[in-house]
Amino acid sequence: MPTRTRRTKLTFSRRAFTTGLLATGALSSPLMQAATELLKTPPPATPTDKLVVYQIFTRLFGNTQTTNKPWGTLAENGVGKFNDITDKALQEIKKLGTSHVWYTGVIEHASMTGYSSLGVPPNNPLVVKGRAGSPYAIRDYYDVAPDLAVDVRNRMAEFEALVKRSHANGLKVIIDFVPNHLAREYASNAKPEGVQDLGQTDDPTKAFDPNNNFYYLPDEAFVPPAGLALPETITAPPYVENPAKATGNDVFKAQPDKNDWYETIKLNYGVDIQNGRKTYFEPGGSANRPGTWTKMRDILLFWAGKGVDGFRCDMAEMVPVEFWGWVIPQIKASRADGAVTFIAEIYNPQQYANYINTGRFDYLYDKVGLYDAVRPLMEGKGSTTALSRVCAGESGTLGKHMLRFLENHDEQRLASRQFAGDPLAAIPAMTLSATLHTGPIMTYFGQEVGVNPTQAEGFQGDDGRTTIFDYWGIPEYQAWTNGGRFDGGKLTAAQKKLRQFYVQLGQLVNGSGAIRTGAFRDLQQYGPAPAGQERLFSYLRFSANQRLLIVCNFDRNAPITTQLTIPADAWSAMKMPTKKAYKYSDIFRTKTIITAGARVPVTVPPLGVLVLSIS
Repeated sequence: MPTRTRRTKLTFSRRAFTTGLLATGALSSPLMQAATELLKTPPPATPTDKLVVYQIFTRLFGNTQTTNKPWGTLAENGVGKFNDITDKALQEIKKLGTSHVWYTGVIEHASMTGYSSLGVPPNNPLVVKGRAGSPYAIRDYYDVAPDLAVDVRNRMAEFEALVKRSHANGLKVIIDFVPNHLAREYASNAKPEGVQDLGQTDDPTKAFDPNNNFYYLPDEAFVPPAGLALPETITAPPYVENPAKATGNDVFKAQPDKNDWYETIKLNYGVDIQNGRKTYFEPGGSANRPGTWTKMRDILLFWAGKGVDGFRCDMAEMVPVEFWGWVIPQIKASRADGAVTFIAEIYNPQQYANYINTGRFDYLYDKVGLYDAVRPLMEGKGSTTALSRVCAGESGTLGKHMLRFLENHDEQRLASRQFAGDPLAAIPAMTLSATLHTGPIMTYFGQEVGVNPTQAEGFQGDDGRTTIFDYWGIPEYQAWTNGGRFDGGKLTAAQKKLRQFYVQLGQLVNGSGAIRTGAFRDLQQYGPAPAGQERLFSYLRFSANQRLLIVCNFDRNAPITTQLTIPADAWSAMKMPTKKAYKYSDIFRTKTIITAGARVPVTVPPLGVLVLSIS
């Protein structure tokens, strides 16, 4: 939930947080009926967990303006639109092997930009981060961001057209669901008839009540944090919130810190956070549930009814796991094929199994496991023994449920000086991430052309990330979009070569049964890497029809020449005799062919990979 500046300054740690439909009445819900009725021809179900997700930050995707003035207005810096994501754009994204597109920042959120004549006034700058605002400070769960529409009056129709366009190009649609918090000035003017607004029936004299949607600080008025950064041209009027509400990152202070999620209000799911986190709900079929549960379920049903195929659930572990176990089956049941995907942003490995088994999530972020292990290698540090530890832990044992990535809107760009400083460092790391297990893989838009932020865009500062708070143009991505041609016409030769790697990787993933559904065997579990080979990682992926030996060299400067030993029990698992010569043929990036038995001589170039088919 990236509603802050730099993670290192946060006083709050994101990692500290650790179906009976008839009985629930869900099948009689008007939104449940509408969701089923509106979905005439949903895309076919995906038969594998190997999703290939492409994350688009929608506000930035199609922006062609190059002014890039820090804290610039929409008029100065421009903004991308739903309509910029054309059939041609989607076809080119599909070439990366993409199965799902995650459109980030779709739902209407707090912003300093307003459309007052259309009923969408600007929000008070004292409770907005950045000129454009954080997409994780939702101000209307039932509407889309007006910035993203060419015709603001018809903004929902433009989003619906994007969903249909995505489906027509063979792509499923994921959007964010932000369940833990909302904007301080939340007020829905697009909610369906008969729907009560969040907080509408609260009793603000009570600090906690299971029937309240928010937590309150009675007799205390909210005070904006000290030292807030605002555009020089902005003069903020006083912001009035009395009594104050608790802040999104579980801060129960009338004046939160500027590094808190001060622009958000915490939602109450019936957990008395200040009194031992005592719960006031009965999960399962019980009708005795806090009202927040039903309201948030109906929001999910609303978007599923728009044809959305999945939800990336922001800070899912800050919401009771029992809520997820109650709501996810209902949303899946609203679709004739049940094909609605749920991805949890989660950072506590001790809770992974709980959010899969009890919470019913399909996939979880693999940040604490694989990302944190592979990042030092990309920076020229560390050892691949950390990868073996990952494979032996939750990230490995729950491998088919783990969404792997090297970049997203929260993380630093790998080409930036704050990270790897070289987009080619992604070659072994992305290959590993995509082929390690049968779980999904994700690419953040622009990663495939080496996006490298080099200046402060506004609120977020110069931190190696692409801004999520301000209006901006991304030069490397604009070179690929090439004025709406989406042909890479302005890319450099090096950028074209990098993008081709991602295309080849997508083809490898989609074309390999061993990678999509096969077993995994870490060859380095049999002993530590020899001296000088601490940055080489090798493993097997195999199915009944395909056996692969995959070797990744994370060393930036030196090739690694060695002999890999495939032990007898691995041959037995692959159902292949050990005392035989085999042909090892690279099916990925080179034409390498090796003839060998159980000991395989390999030479892997710097930042190189081999994907050797054994036959």
